[in-house]
Amino acid sequence: MQHFEVIAEMGHEQVVFCHDKASGYRGIIAIHDTTLGPALGGTRFWNYATDEDAFIDALRLSRGMTYKNAVAGLNLGGGKAVIIGDNKTPHREMLFRAHGRFCDSLGGRYVTAEDVGTTVEDMDFVHMETTHVAGIGSKSGDPSSVTAHGVFRAIEASAHARWGSNSLEGRTIALQGLGHVGTHLAKELHAAGAQLVVTDIDAGRIAHVVDTCGARAVALNEIYGVKADIFTPCALGGVINDDTIPQLQVEIVAGAANNQLLEDRHGDELERRGILYAPDYVANAGGVINVYSELTGWSRDRALRKADEIYETVLSVFRMAKSTGIPTYQAADRVAEQRINAVRGMIRTWPQYPNKET
Repeated sequence: MQHFEVIAEMGHEQVVFCHDKASGYRGIIAIHDTTLGPALGGTRFWNYATDEDAFIDALRLSRGMTYKNAVAGLNLGGGKAVIIGDNKTPHREMLFRAHGRFCDSLGGRYVTAEDVGTTVEDMDFVHMETTHVAGIGSKSGDPSSVTAHGVFRAIEASAHARWGSNSLEGRTIALQGLGHVGTHLAKELHAAGAQLVVTDIDAGRIAHVVDTCGARAVALNEIYGVKADIFTPCALGGVINDDTIPQLQVEIVAGAANNQLLEDRHGDELERRGILYAPDYVANAGGVINVYSELTGWSRDRALRKADEIYETVLSVFRMAKSTGIPTYQAADRVAEQRINAVRGMIRTWPQYPNKET
């Protein structure tokens, strides 16, 4: 693989490969774009099959964060870190302290947070070595509830666009993935009167949601073919693909998972089949809103109010898609790019020097 060609093609500013012999840490930090501000994005801990897989995942995820932060109206750029290894390891302190040191070496260009395979406690270890971390236990903590609320609002907006009403009363929702976000979301959907069909790799999580939300459980691979109104993916990415699209019996896809489309053409196929797609990084922006609230000192209530704005953002994406005749995933990119280009094009006034610290 020609790494510089890939980086240039995807528009990244900087990619850092990191290694610490003592802890066994191997990580990649990808900074995509800092036009709007420092690059914010979580740290994913995953047992990648190859180093190339980790590299590509870091690039894709960091680029997604640029668009997510931009479309959410935050003054943040996009970045992401991945750690290669077994995320079930109990030996975490030195691993994440090493990661914190590498994050700190970037001087604030990158701010990390929790992601798949990492926890609030892991971020506390990172915080021992750098201040460029959010989501630590003493501050905003676990962002799952805010993320879930934002996805709930995206689902309501999608329902309004498709059926003319926000109401989810009596709607059947096929929910894939019952981690922290998925479980919070299930409870909010249940409270709104939705009927849930759920699946997860963890039987305990399924049992909890079945008991608390009256959900019906199905096997992992059966979730795609469930006859429902809405499919809500809240697990890993790439679940909208050549194998799953023909199975879908829904009118809307809206969920919390990142990179739901395996390839862009799968967004085109959803459009062709008349399935309304709420672009993932618009719907799941509640997590970064929660982190941003920590960086700016917002209260929890203000973070939730900001997550409520995802409703209108999703509708604006749908309006652009309709007015320009493009799929919704492309419309979301356009909304984000308009904001990035507007900030990039602002005239810098002078003099600057007297306002700088000496």
